[in-house]
Amino acid sequence: MIKINDQFAAANKAAIDSLMTFANTSLATAERLAALNLNTVRAFIADSAANSGALLAVKDVQGFIALQTTLAKPSIEKAVAYSRSVYEILNESSNGLTQVVEGQTAEIKKNFSAAIEQSLKNAPAGSESVVVAVKSAMAQADSAYEKMTQSAKQAKATIEANVAAANAATVKLINKAA
Repeated sequence: MIKINDQFAAANKAAIDSLMTFANTSLATAERLAALNLNTVRAFIADSAANSGALLAVKDVQGFIALQTTLAKPSIEKAVAYSRSVYEILNESSNGLTQVVEGQTAEIKKNFSAAIEQSLKNAPAGSESVVVAVKSAMAQADSAYEKMTQSAKQAKATIEANVAAANAATVKLINKAA
């Protein structure tokens, strides 16, 4: 019984460690996003000041249209770069958290399975059907988790492909318009 308690204590410690990793990763991600947003706002203010001066210097309609065309491309490029940076930050965070979850899930599963196996070894005579049912339930839960993990990875790959395609299309459109 003491060994089982030690196994559950180890599983609880691993869970707490995971929560701390999640918290630290989340805070680091928030910090990076805040820095990106602050730098983006600073650049926007500087660009706005420069663009205002250029707009005030325009003398006619043709000059105004030409200036709009000139100012549009860098703005769109900066917006694409910003969205790419946000995506990279979130993707890195997601990858880090996924690795933690996968590692901790494997460890928790191993510890839980060992504890259940130990409990089942001490099961009273005649409880073989319960032992079989518990093992079957564990196998089904493991299979469901594996399918869910695979589906999540496929969804992430699809999203990444769509984001890359959208960025490529935007850049192509910008270059074509220029």
